[in-house]
Amino acid sequence: MKPHRQENGSPAVKQGGSKRGGWIFLASVIGAYAALAVLSPVLAEKSARAFLHLAWSLLPVLLLVFAFLFLGNLLIRESFIRRYAGHSSGWLGYVFATVTGILSTGPIYVWYPLLADLKNKGMRETLIAVFLYNRAIKLPWLPVLASYFGLKYTLVLTCWMILGGLVEGLIMERIPKRPQRKQGVIDSS
Repeated sequence: MKPHRQENGSPAVKQGGSKRGGWIFLASVIGAYAALAVLSPVLAEKSARAFLHLAWSLLPVLLLVFAFLFLGNLLIRESFIRRYAGHSSGWLGYVFATVTGILSTGPIYVWYPLLADLKNKGMRETLIAVFLYNRAIKLPWLPVLASYFGLKYTLVLTCWMILGGLVEGLIMERIPKRPQRKQGVIDSS
């Protein structure tokens, strides 16, 4: 019997699977901190301060990511993603991923949850690869690159980088897909 498939061709996944792994990890981290507090209170305090400093420095980025996810869920419809970045988007999807990759700014780790959300709404993994590859082209730095290496070099390099992103996307499209498991079991009914 063939497994049930979603509209985008990926296997259907039962939602609400076991989430014990996250709780086990959290409990083990808390246990490690408790053991450290007993064995070396000074080191535990230093570690806690480092954690709080890191958490405080990441808070603005996390808030920004959640704001983008919220706005994306409000403004970007699945039909838009399927049209411009879905399985039937064709070369338009490659152009869309290339242009948005070049125009994107900010640290890469901010984009990972956003791209995962877009993937869940129907964006092809191939186009995610094209997007990520073309993030290497930084528009604000092109004049600096041209001043150091010349306009001809900058144009040739930029064109090769765009072409490289497209080739990477085509290669990614040819890689066989394995069924992915989300939080649950693959439905084989």
